[in-house]
Amino acid sequence: MNESTQTEATAGTPTSYGFCSWHNRFADDVRLIDVIEQGSGSGGVQYACGPCRKEHRLVPFADRA
Repeated sequence: MNESTQTEATAGTPTSYGFCSWHNRFADDVRLIDVIEQGSGSGGVQYACGPCRKEHRLVPFADRA
């Protein structure tokens, strides 16, 4: 029996909360935009909220072809 223990979010409900790298504040509905890899360093990641994704025409990492 494969029953999910998680409930689905209703439409319009933010699914994540985190730091937006574009407007430098915490926000709802952030998505991963870029992964910065460095050979000898720690690298990093950049997240963007919905309004910043729209304003700067950012495509989330997971949605790229």
